[in-house]
Amino acid sequence: MVVVSAITFDFNGTLSNDEPILCGIFQTLFAERGRPLAEQDYYDRLAGLSDEAIVASWLGADYPDIAGAVSERIGRYRALVADGSTIDARTREAIRHASASVPLAVVSGAALAEITPVLAAAEIAGCFRTVVSAEMVGRGKPHPESYHTALERLGVAPGEAVAFEDTEAGVVSAKEAGMRCIAVSRTLSAQRLGRADQLVESIDVDVIRRVLDEP
Repeated sequence: MVVVSAITFDFNGTLSNDEPILCGIFQTLFAERGRPLAEQDYYDRLAGLSDEAIVASWLGADYPDIAGAVSERIGRYRALVADGSTIDARTREAIRHASASVPLAVVSGAALAEITPVLAAAEIAGCFRTVVSAEMVGRGKPHPESYHTALERLGVAPGEAVAFEDTEAGVVSAKEAGMRCIAVSRTLSAQRLGRADQLVESIDVDVIRRVLDEP
């Protein structure tokens, strides 16, 4: 069995159980801009993409203020999740357990300004060696650039790292980077996450122990 030397976690929907919150924010944002978004369209077409890609995909690549829409989305998100409650107690325990054994990273299409306050409020920010956020890469998921960046920062080979993801774009990104990927199945159906090496319903200490091959 390959020794696991690092573990990475997507943020939205994986560490933070917040995809319904994100969907609601985008629905409001897009309705205000004259193009309402159905929940099914969000999950079928947009979940897992970077904010810029979501706005450009729904409002058009020629929308004149993509950056402004993204900034507004981040502000609304932070106002709703500032207490860290979207990272549940079992996930927090799992992160602390994992960080005692291997270096961890967050690899996300979200902005650093929304990731770090939630990690801090959940009291797990210090568990992560590095955070790779949307503004740190030129090409978001499903491109593997964010994972290449994380692996370089962690100093591990792709085959020695495991990624946790919750969307097709994230799974593709991790697999294209050469990593083993475990998909959390609460956002999308198991069928859509079929390229993942394993499916789990949530992240807890038992899942981490199995990843690390602990007794």
